[in-house]
Amino acid sequence: MHIHDVIIIGGGPCGLAMAIEATKNGLDHLILEKGNITESIRNYPRRMRFFSTAENIEIGGIPFAISEVKANRNEALQYYRKVAGYFNLNFKLFVDVERTEKQTDGTFLVYANDGQIFQSKTVVLATGYFDVPRKLNVPGENLPHVSHYYDEPFKYSYTNVVLVGGSNSSVEAALELYRHDAHVTIVHKEADFRTKVKYWLVPDVKNRVKEGKIHTRFNNITKVIEPGRIQIENIETGELEWLPADFVFLLVGYLPDEHLLFRCGIVLDPQTKVPTFDPETFETNIPGLYLCGTVMAGVFTEKIFIENGRDHAAAIADHLMGREVRKVKELIDRI
Repeated sequence: MHIHDVIIIGGGPCGLAMAIEATKNGLDHLILEKGNITESIRNYPRRMRFFSTAENIEIGGIPFAISEVKANRNEALQYYRKVAGYFNLNFKLFVDVERTEKQTDGTFLVYANDGQIFQSKTVVLATGYFDVPRKLNVPGENLPHVSHYYDEPFKYSYTNVVLVGGSNSSVEAALELYRHDAHVTIVHKEADFRTKVKYWLVPDVKNRVKEGKIHTRFNNITKVIEPGRIQIENIETGELEWLPADFVFLLVGYLPDEHLLFRCGIVLDPQTKVPTFDPETFETNIPGLYLCGTVMAGVFTEKIFIENGRDHAAAIADHLMGREVRKVKELIDRI
């Protein structure tokens, strides 16, 4: 079995950044990705535009040249694919990793769910968080008209759509659905939209709410989902209400795959799910096993994103090469 210098699990922007650093340092690398490259971005809403500027989501020193300041989903998919090709990165795609195991000789075996086994001297987990939606754990959450992912508006025209959540994903979906003739209601447990909603969306959505074109139920939680309707509860008054719902989107966020981290032997905080790692080198409690990007954030996924997660790769490469580790702009130890 060929022994790689480093196996990178996850082919998103941070995983690609890690592979680029490995290439620049002459390290034999392999990316294992359970979908295609940047699979998470491919699953974003089709008209989504990034919060960060294009410059801040560049990797490998390759300029992300677009006509607008902020890239959309399609532009990002094109950019990362071309960057991966430019550096001739080494992939095995559609390989779902089940666990890693450190051997007595210090190397790692990486086991895939289809029975394939790979070997390397070191491993970097860069699996992000978009694959694991936060669950409400309410009756009806798994019904076929309920989803944790929003795609595009055309399927939902002239239907009743309920969006649970008050952050970017819910607000963007609401505006797009309203403009494609859906009857939209946002249900959110707080008294207003989240403060981290993209600043250019806030006046748009609030004006549509004032006009009665988008309906809201703030201070409400979801109790039950049934075919054609959803029951919510006002957390201040205890009042129950049924809303018509041909489709329900539970857009309440996503989490890193704690079960994969556990199967790799990484110790996690039982409350925050933040894994154990060195905040300078990003090496975990397993020597030779590193974390890169949002996978290290636990429940605090808003703390790490492409803009700062991509910098972890350079620090990891420094540590692998025995150099002084450069400082990363924002360290996870603030969580």
